[in-house]
Amino acid sequence: MKKKELEILLQKVPSFEKPVPHFEQYLTPAGIAADIIFTAHQFGDIENKTVIDLGCGTGIFSTGAALTGAEKVIGTDINEEAVKTARRYAKKNNLEITFLVQDVRDLEIKCDTVIMNPPFGAQKSNQKADRKFIEKGFEIAPIVYSIHLVKTIPFIIKLISSLGGTVNYSKNYVFPIKWMYEFHEKKIVNYDVTLLRIVTGI
Repeated sequence: MKKKELEILLQKVPSFEKPVPHFEQYLTPAGIAADIIFTAHQFGDIENKTVIDLGCGTGIFSTGAALTGAEKVIGTDINEEAVKTARRYAKKNNLEITFLVQDVRDLEIKCDTVIMNPPFGAQKSNQKADRKFIEKGFEIAPIVYSIHLVKTIPFIIKLISSLGGTVNYSKNYVFPIKWMYEFHEKKIVNYDVTLLRIVTGI
């Protein structure tokens, strides 16, 4: 499968039916998700591997991993409505994905690779949320792919180093977020984000 073909398929993954602001529920754009999945695939981190999508939302990374040869895919999210949407889509498209409604801090499943777009921590109620996702990634997988706001990367790098990990690949993207909530003032806002490939050392 070519990257463009995967992007077209990922464009069909549904968005959130009832997005919750303090969970910072934004669907990762299909083009970015496809590029990240292909990057992970090229590193040998997906095919025949167990992949976990932390904070999976409606399952765009889970879907991408399943379509590109993962042996087992698990998506987890704290929001039941998002998981219901993800399950319906996977079932409709005959995708072998296990979805769990679970707080990321309570997850105790080991895997080969974590791929995630954790909350950016933009909402006051959700500040430092990205930290708990990174910490969980270190607990459960030797390789973690994670997206963060460019302005937070120095902090994230320090956190990764303090946990005994290293970053051996990074790539920048422009991440558009469309109007979804009443407090949004613009139809679309672009955020500069960075993908990190983290080697946790476990």
